[in-house]
Amino acid sequence: MKAIYENKVLKPLEKLDLKDGEVVDIEIRRDAVDRLGGLVKISRRDWLDEVVESPELEPI
Repeated sequence: MKAIYENKVLKPLEKLDLKDGEVVDIEIRRDAVDRLGGLVKISRRDWLDEVVESPELEPI
C-alpha cells in the first residue's frame, strides 16, 4: 500500500479496511526511483515507475 507523508502524518493513498483504534505494523520503503538519487536521467517518470514496480524486476 502506498501513502504520502504530510505534516508529520502518513496518509494512505487508498481506502483501508481497518477499524478505529486498530494497531498495525508499518514497513517504510522509499520509492525505488527516488533512491536512484541522480544516478540516471529520468525523462519519463511514469514509464520508470512501471518498470521499477514490475514483479519481473529482481534485485541484484
